[in-house]
Amino acid sequence: MHIVHVITRLIIGGAQENTVLTCRGLVEKGHRVTLVAGTETGPEGSLWNEAERAGCELIRLEPLRRAVRPWADVAAYRALRKLFRRVKPDVVHTHSSKAGILGRRAAHSAGVPVIVHTIHGMSFNRTQPGPIRAVYRHLERRAARYTNRLITVADAMIEQAVAAGVAPRERFVTVYSGMETDRFRPDRSMRERVRSDWGVGEDDVVAGTIGRLFENKGYEEIIEAMPSAIARAPRLRFVWIGDGAHRSEYERRLTALGLRDRVRFVGLVAPVEVARLINGFDLLVHASRWEGLPRVAVQALLTEVPAVSFDNDGAPEVVIPGETGLLVPYGDTDGLAEAIGILAGDPNGRAVMGRRGRALCVQRFDWRRMVDELEFVYRRSWESCGAGL
Repeated sequence: MHIVHVITRLIIGGAQENTVLTCRGLVEKGHRVTLVAGTETGPEGSLWNEAERAGCELIRLEPLRRAVRPWADVAAYRALRKLFRRVKPDVVHTHSSKAGILGRRAAHSAGVPVIVHTIHGMSFNRTQPGPIRAVYRHLERRAARYTNRLITVADAMIEQAVAAGVAPRERFVTVYSGMETDRFRPDRSMRERVRSDWGVGEDDVVAGTIGRLFENKGYEEIIEAMPSAIARAPRLRFVWIGDGAHRSEYERRLTALGLRDRVRFVGLVAPVEVARLINGFDLLVHASRWEGLPRVAVQALLTEVPAVSFDNDGAPEVVIPGETGLLVPYGDTDGLAEAIGILAGDPNGRAVMGRRGRALCVQRFDWRRMVDELEFVYRRSWESCGAGL
């Protein structure tokens, strides 16, 4: 098959890592794969180098931008339609809200036989004002009309999309977000080196967070929970991996609370470096307000590090209470502090949860399994539309 993937931008992020791995796997299976993305990057870093190593054809589409810009959006739509008419792909698979709305409409107009879209996280969500949610919900409903199959990275996304009237339940399928599970593994010697670099001792308990230092990623809730968590577990230290526009604001808040020396800001690191650094964690704290599937929780569990998370979106499909970590009601900062304190004070419990988490995630979230399931979706969609291969 000739499969074209379309995504708005190739920053370092879950949807982008998922897409690049999908392209790589499909190329290895012998398919012709084209990846189309906008040129825009950001403080998160870029995945263009990884995309180039995936072995697919890369097309940079300048007008395709994350922000709503009507003239640029029209230009991006026309460029995509022209591309699809020229290369005549068997499948167009879109990712992210902007690329999904423009790409699916362009593919339909160009007569592409199979159009597939992955929901990595709902484009309309609890963090947005009501009118904006309504607009995105309307656009997603329209785009779903000419989509053969809607893929979600967690079952929770199906429930939310069906409840919003995007499409009937039978149009959806969950394909769990895949990652290189063999890259993430516990390493005792690595743990000692990483923690030495951070200046934390073996008796300290490191609560790590990985994510962009920006609103909606949960840092406000973590900061609010920190005093109570530290009172419960005085050896607690916090390590934040990532960077973003709100770093200086968070540093000011921590300083005002007298907690600045409790937090180490690692800054932006390459994805391959994340696998090494997770070894220095004792537990992961994931307090994002909106996420399809928390990939960082999977990566932590693969390294036998249990997680504390709010119970929103796809988190309960990874963080299983008492099995792989602890779940807290969304927005409950007192509960977040309590959960962090519980895990911080229970090294044996952390070890058991970590081992169970790795066993679950190695099986469920391997990228090769994801590629196999996506290929199956493409072939079944071909059969459903009577095109045949």
